[in-house]
Amino acid sequence: MKQHFANLVEEEESQIDMTPMLDVVFIMLIFFIVTASFVKEAGIDVNRPDAATAVQKNRANILVAISENNEIWINKRQVDARAVQANIERLYAENPQGSVVIQADEQANTKTLIEVMDAARSAGVFDVSVATDER
Repeated sequence: MKQHFANLVEEEESQIDMTPMLDVVFIMLIFFIVTASFVKEAGIDVNRPDAATAVQKNRANILVAISENNEIWINKRQVDARAVQANIERLYAENPQGSVVIQADEQANTKTLIEVMDAARSAGVFDVSVATDER
């Protein structure tokens, strides 16, 4: 009987409780998901113009693309010019530290580019940039 009881105690002591480690892993996962900055892609590829004074922008979270046919794309959806401001307001509310980067095709009209810039500023985003390629 004593031998059987000793074996049970020995088995009990040799088990490792994994619950605290899993708790820590899940807490870290939640922390990284909450603090991550998600970039909203525009949805199309654009032939950007070259610029000698191009500067890398680190926190570009709202990307707006203007195609060569003057189509406006936000978050992989084609958007009407009248709905650009509402879309930017919604995305900016999700990430108030973000900025707007407009990826205008080199064949796109300046009028469309200015309309998108005005819509971004009307939405309350004053950090607006135009994407270019370095020369």
